[in-house]
Amino acid sequence: MRLSDRQRLAYLYGHETWRRFSRRLAVGRVSALRFAGRTPERLVVAPTDLRPADAFTAEEIIGGRFPLAGRLLDCEGESPFALELPSEEFANRLHCFAWLRHMRVAEKDAGSFVVRRIIDDWIAVHGRTIAGVAWRPEVIAQRIVAWLSHSPVVLRDADYAFYRRFLKSLAFQVRYLRHIADATADGEPRLKVRIALAMASIAMPSSPTKIRRAARGLDRELDRQILADGGHVSRNPRVGLDLLFDLLPLRQTYVNLGHDVPPQLIPCIDRIYPALRFFRHQGGELALFNGATYTLANELLSVLRYDETSGAPFRGLPQTGYERLEAGETTIIVDTGKPHSVALSTTATAGCLSLEMSSGRHRYFVNSGRPRFAGEAIRQLSRATAAQSVATLNDTSSARISGSGFLGPVIFGGVSRVDVTRHDKADGADGLVASHDGYVANFGLVYERDLYLGRNGVDIRGRERFAKPDGTAPDGGANVAVVRFHIHPAIRIVAVDQNEVRLVAQDGETWAFACRDVPVAEEEDVFFADPSGVRPARQLTLTMPLGSIPEVQWHMRRERR
Repeated sequence: MRLSDRQRLAYLYGHETWRRFSRRLAVGRVSALRFAGRTPERLVVAPTDLRPADAFTAEEIIGGRFPLAGRLLDCEGESPFALELPSEEFANRLHCFAWLRHMRVAEKDAGSFVVRRIIDDWIAVHGRTIAGVAWRPEVIAQRIVAWLSHSPVVLRDADYAFYRRFLKSLAFQVRYLRHIADATADGEPRLKVRIALAMASIAMPSSPTKIRRAARGLDRELDRQILADGGHVSRNPRVGLDLLFDLLPLRQTYVNLGHDVPPQLIPCIDRIYPALRFFRHQGGELALFNGATYTLANELLSVLRYDETSGAPFRGLPQTGYERLEAGETTIIVDTGKPHSVALSTTATAGCLSLEMSSGRHRYFVNSGRPRFAGEAIRQLSRATAAQSVATLNDTSSARISGSGFLGPVIFGGVSRVDVTRHDKADGADGLVASHDGYVANFGLVYERDLYLGRNGVDIRGRERFAKPDGTAPDGGANVAVVRFHIHPAIRIVAVDQNEVRLVAQDGETWAFACRDVPVAEEEDVFFADPSGVRPARQLTLTMPLGSIPEVQWHMRRERR
């Protein structure tokens, strides 16, 4: 028996109250004195940072201007920590110090001097007051990794007094992070914390016992969070890439120093790579599902060059909940899953059965994606079913997203069951039929999507259908479904007639999209996941008054290259 939304909310509030109480009990009284301890004499190693560096950003920071999180802060000679910061995301980026990677390509003396001054400012303002953005577990974890990785830049020609201040602060942060690790929010933040602690255990002088303890903590989280098919439990395709940026240097550091590598580390890396290739369109971009935002080409290449696995992308990720159709140069990726838990759904979308389609290096159908630097209201808007390439019933998302500040923006209700069947045609074509029950509770209807990709990759057919759970047609009434296909901003739409349009790429590659059951409408849209920020786009819509049209079929065919 399914819980009502009211019962489900009551359960979630109770569970969250207990989690917060348990965390407060586990952390106990927080004070600087409590986490004081011995200062290490030196660092053992500086792990590699694989993230691309940008010389322009380095020059800006040397000049006192911080281009972070889509904003620019001109310090005008002041410390950035003495100023009001432009946004919460800017504060996250500033305090995590990931921007240190850019300083490795700066002019050596100038870059090191500026970095030491900024770190000294941070230690003076935030170093012993455990509060605010600077001391969020995921921010501490990123800062520890950044300080360790870029210690050669930070400590170049540093005097002994700064050297001691730097190591003392680093050790203090590690001790505090070790204490709160188990109370960190589940998902990627907790895994990032365990990665940072494992990195610190071998990059700083540590006893064998602490090294083994950190490795066990990392192993537990890797085993929990990296699924058997290589996907992350958040179902966000981008998370695998972000984790590899940290896991690859960690693996190499263990090997270089002769330590036993945590048993789960190498197998998890080997599983992540095929999943990353699964989500990669042939043009190099990662698909935009469940909180993923844009991926720059040099970011992906930075980790793919270390890929020791081989073979074509999988046809499906059954544990993560995705399917992939591929023929010729055409790729279709479909979301066929649901959140693994409420706690892990804070960035998940209500986009079950949404799809993305690309041909060669062009993406045609996309999901709107997650804006990297926009405000919270826009981020939540990007999670709605209407922002995904899928059908929406009665302007209602297929899953409910909590607006509670206490619970956070978690998903509750909606899709509880997804059925998927792959069908291989005799002519070598590929396809699938998938359905979900996200609209059964409110409207008594199941949504089904049938996709077919021809053997040569030039012919695509789709069928969108709503029916009662027993398979019969909907009763007459006011139910209206709208099937949306969000078009990538680089694609131009040319109308042929009310039932057909052409989708034209910049190099002239053209696909015809047609539906004879209902008109093909072109409407305004927004694309959230663009490097330049939120930008206007276009979408195609098929409107289905279910009382008379419970099913539509559409067709795509490539006309020219």
